[in-house]
Amino acid sequence: MLMKKLRFLVSLIMEENHYQKQHAAAVQDAAQRLGVDIEIVYAGNDPITQTEQLLNGIQSTAKESRPDGILCAPVGTSLVQVARQAAKMGIGWGLLNREGDYIGELRASSQAPIFAITIDQAEIGRIQGRQIGALLPQGGMVLYLLGPTGNPLVEQRSTWMQTLKPANVQVRTLTGDLSQQSGYKAIARWLQLRTSHETPVTLIAGQNDDMALGARRAFEDQTIGAQREQWTSLPYIGVDCCPGAGQDWVRQGLLAASVINPPTAGIALETMVQAIRSKSQPAEVTVVAPTSFPTIEKLTGATALKTSQMVC
Repeated sequence: MLMKKLRFLVSLIMEENHYQKQHAAAVQDAAQRLGVDIEIVYAGNDPITQTEQLLNGIQSTAKESRPDGILCAPVGTSLVQVARQAAKMGIGWGLLNREGDYIGELRASSQAPIFAITIDQAEIGRIQGRQIGALLPQGGMVLYLLGPTGNPLVEQRSTWMQTLKPANVQVRTLTGDLSQQSGYKAIARWLQLRTSHETPVTLIAGQNDDMALGARRAFEDQTIGAQREQWTSLPYIGVDCCPGAGQDWVRQGLLAASVINPPTAGIALETMVQAIRSKSQPAEVTVVAPTSFPTIEKLTGATALKTSQMVC
């Protein structure tokens, strides 16, 4: 008797984001290796759309058309009500890059695999704090582009960046939605303020590479002459370091540094398939470590060399 081919629904935040595309590529590769079917849906950065997409998959009237498991990168909250509905229907639930305080409760009452695979968001913040210290040994002012308000990863990255940055570095914040367009718009609006021309910014940091590059492009488009040269010569840093995007932007000199943020969707699919096939619960939370690109040591050395050449 042939075993039923497992099916999974993968809910990602937005198709325009390079890191979400990396999630999609990783989970597609894993699905092919594991011999399972997946359907990837994008929420368009809208929590209501995401909830509706997931509930439509969970509440399908035909049992055979329901997914065996759901992998979800939440837009906003960690979707506790949707997770409870999935568990009630015997559908596996895996959170991507987020922890949910309800996971332990659901695991106790459901046989379906329920877990989280997340990145150490606090360490991302700490790495950015160290990168800022390496790039600004004399201190300075950072213009810091945040992701959406209320998103836990935004708060964790910001808190730990502030904790690890040098005391002689000040931070001014702008808000975006982790898209390149939002980084561009945030800078374009900021440049319209009189205070923007009086703020001695020495580094631009984004909570992801897309916002950092969007900020750089805004300075290129919205300023001219010496002012444009001044803004575009500053160091820009971000997070994600995706191949074909942030990784290339660092090598091209558009960004001074990034943080390698490994995609978790492929790991999560492997975890869920193994759990379903072995009828077991995986670890409740698996934390994946990010790393600096380039290393902090290389950044420090490059900054010291640049400073000595300027002195000479």
